[in-house]
Amino acid sequence: MSLRSKRYKEAAKLVEPGKLYSIEDGVKLLKQMPVTKFDSAIELHARLGIDVKQANQLVRGSVNLPHGAGKKIRIAVFCSDDKTKEAKAAGAQVVGGEELIKDIQSTKKCDFDIAIATPEMMKLLAPIAKILGQKGLMPNPKTETITPHAGEAVKKLIAGKVGFKADDTGNVHMAVGRLSFEESKLIDNIKAFVDVLKRTRPAAAKGTYFRSVTLTSSMGPAIRVNVI
Repeated sequence: MSLRSKRYKEAAKLVEPGKLYSIEDGVKLLKQMPVTKFDSAIELHARLGIDVKQANQLVRGSVNLPHGAGKKIRIAVFCSDDKTKEAKAAGAQVVGGEELIKDIQSTKKCDFDIAIATPEMMKLLAPIAKILGQKGLMPNPKTETITPHAGEAVKKLIAGKVGFKADDTGNVHMAVGRLSFEESKLIDNIKAFVDVLKRTRPAAAKGTYFRSVTLTSSMGPAIRVNVI
């Protein structure tokens, strides 16, 4: 017995098996599919030709999506007392120093989606590094989440800056908008992300870099797109 929903089956009928769509046609097809009761996230999934066991083939970075991802995020900033006002004014919901670190160490809970830290705070994060790392929240220079300019970093994240990282199988996943976005805005976001992925290709990666790239809506079928 199939576990696929009726909506999924109807949407899958619109996708031509084996066809490689342009980004524009892929977005157009997403818009034609039966809608869910909520505003579905549009996701891009890229399978990259990298060897994740090699340190010089890791893919990680950040991208400024021109129109944002359509998702409200909770931002935490680890900083000294003299910078808390700046971080809060910029829009960070969780701001603190040693007390915040102790609270996370005690509760093992992180009530935020992304973390920023000023450079001087990094050594103080050691007691909670494992907790943050397991949740993918550890600040990192490659995603520009370690910075002396916390307020500026918060504003960029709110405006649409998103971090990404290849997983253990060499795949990268990114929410590039919502189904309610205009086609042109989704296309802009997708192209911006693909552009950054191309620029972050490791020099040591050999052969085909983009093994496959698909677009999908929440609980919808995958649409293979050409990004070359």
